[in-house]
Amino acid sequence: MTTRALILTSSILGENGQSIALADHFRTLAAERDGLEITARDLVADDLPHLTQPELASWQVPAAERSDEQHALASRSDALIAELNEHDVVVLAVPMYNLGVPSQLKAWFDRVLRAGETFRYTENGPQGLVEGKRAVILAVRGGQYAGTAMDSQTPHLKGMLGLIGIAEVDVVYAEGLAMGEAHREAALEEAKQAIEGLVQRL
Repeated sequence: MTTRALILTSSILGENGQSIALADHFRTLAAERDGLEITARDLVADDLPHLTQPELASWQVPAAERSDEQHALASRSDALIAELNEHDVVVLAVPMYNLGVPSQLKAWFDRVLRAGETFRYTENGPQGLVEGKRAVILAVRGGQYAGTAMDSQTPHLKGMLGLIGIAEVDVVYAEGLAMGEAHREAALEEAKQAIEGLVQRL
């Protein structure tokens, strides 16, 4: 049985980004494993625009009734949701920018968190419609925030994933990367070892 993993990167530093390096490590290990297929999407290269009212409105129009402009606008969300549904694992390689997620990643979430498609509202609250999937967060930070009140990033990511039904989430932290070379190298090595264990379990 084949497991399909979707790796999403969102670092503005490109090849110099440590989150990119960890995503590449994940991909290299996955390539060595039978039965594990990888799709990679660079959200910085994709350059998704901020969500606008016309794009949001295009989702509310039945496909057969959309104008050409509405078809073009809705196709962004439709394609990203289809890609998500085709994979079993979502790997988010996430640098921390100003205590939050990169805006490029938020633009992706703004298009896959879609009422009626990936979740629905019920009398008991929202219900996720994306079933049978898990996620891995590769969290890269210059300082040390895990487990503190300043880590608004991890709960936010888990909350967005949970909204659409992805509750099984593993988090690999690489923290303190701006706190000296020795600390940086040790943190990255620990993260790589954690990734190796995760890939073996997928």
